[in-house]
Amino acid sequence: MGDEGDISVRIAGRKGGTTTRDRYGSDFYRRIGKLGGERTRELYAEALKELGKRGGRPRRPSLDEYMGEEAKNERG
Repeated sequence: MGDEGDISVRIAGRKGGTTTRDRYGSDFYRRIGKLGGERTRELYAEALKELGKRGGRPRRPSLDEYMGEEAKNERG
């Protein structure tokens, strides 16, 4: 610690991103983003379909699921 050559992770990331942009151009980020999205769709298509059916939000448990067997037994 205390070395003047040390940089933060944030600064190192920014420097790497800037270097990549300068080397490959800003369109590079669009291309790799699109490829990443396509790959995610390939890997998680079924899970994403299920989330879409639910509106993308987790389903709240019913009272029976929340209370367990006790609620079912009391109501008959």
